[in-house]
Amino acid sequence: MRFPTAPSPHLAPSNSVSRIMLTVMGALIPGIIALVWQFGPGVLVQIAIALVAALTAEAMVLLLRKRLVLPALMDGSAAVTALLLAVSLPPLTPWWMTAFGTQFAIVIGKQLYGGLGFNPFNPAMVGYAVLLISFPRQMTAWLPPVDLSGFSLSFADVASVIFQQESSLAYDGLSQATPLDLLKTQLGLQTHLDEIQSAGVFGGLSGKGWQWVNFWFLAGGLWLLWRGIIDWRIPLSFLGSLYLINMFFFLYDSSIYPNPLFHWFSGATMLGAFFIATDPVSASTTPRGRLIYGALIGILVFVIRSWGGYPDGVAFAVLLMNFAAPTLDHYTRPRVVGHRR
Repeated sequence: MRFPTAPSPHLAPSNSVSRIMLTVMGALIPGIIALVWQFGPGVLVQIAIALVAALTAEAMVLLLRKRLVLPALMDGSAAVTALLLAVSLPPLTPWWMTAFGTQFAIVIGKQLYGGLGFNPFNPAMVGYAVLLISFPRQMTAWLPPVDLSGFSLSFADVASVIFQQESSLAYDGLSQATPLDLLKTQLGLQTHLDEIQSAGVFGGLSGKGWQWVNFWFLAGGLWLLWRGIIDWRIPLSFLGSLYLINMFFFLYDSSIYPNPLFHWFSGATMLGAFFIATDPVSASTTPRGRLIYGALIGILVFVIRSWGGYPDGVAFAVLLMNFAAPTLDHYTRPRVVGHRR
């Protein structure tokens, strides 16, 4: 009796694009909960707007390219891009800005290069950078965290602001500088670091509220490492280089440069280290290349935060290293067994 033999490979792969994307979305949940806890339900509104904009833009481009729409939407890549961009935006960002940035990320940052697997830059960071350069005032209009203000806006109040019924209230009456922004501005005015950090926005490891957001994104990132979804080299080298260069300048002059843990738990550090820099398409793919790639991102983040024109710098550091990833891969290729390099 003959039995049919299936062609190789005989072991089915345990991962698929949709499964990986679902796992990444699950790992984002703790950080999203922390954002909602500290900055209110506006985060959820931004996520909803970004998801609708991303899926709509993806479907329209696929129809224009005469590609199958449903399988591409179901793989979850557009949803992950929307989530990463939405959690990076201030909770009171106007809806049209969120929609525009998300559509730019999908159409220009992803589909223009051929879609999933062909984009040389992280699409979410492409959309974020365009919004930050084009609308700097709105992109810095963060609400004070609950740990500082003691209150949170209702869903109705947040929705009215986002959809431009109370736009003047949004920016002039509710927003404030983030710890990174305040630190950068005050240092530019020659204010001593101890005096700056005595302000109410600072507290604990970094800034009130922000340390919790970064802690829970760290927890989600460690879960991704445990599941084997991301490689340890990029987040370890990112955080390690950021810590070491910060420690060097902190020891050199602690009146100007804060403790390294401040940079670890401020801004988008943990989100960038575990969810953005580790993008398997736009990051370096070789083992040594990933170590160099992550380390240079960490150094660039510190350089931009300390001497650049923007208070955070994660998005620009990642995009700059996306440029360098192909070169890193070329010069760090593992030696093939039996061949000389």
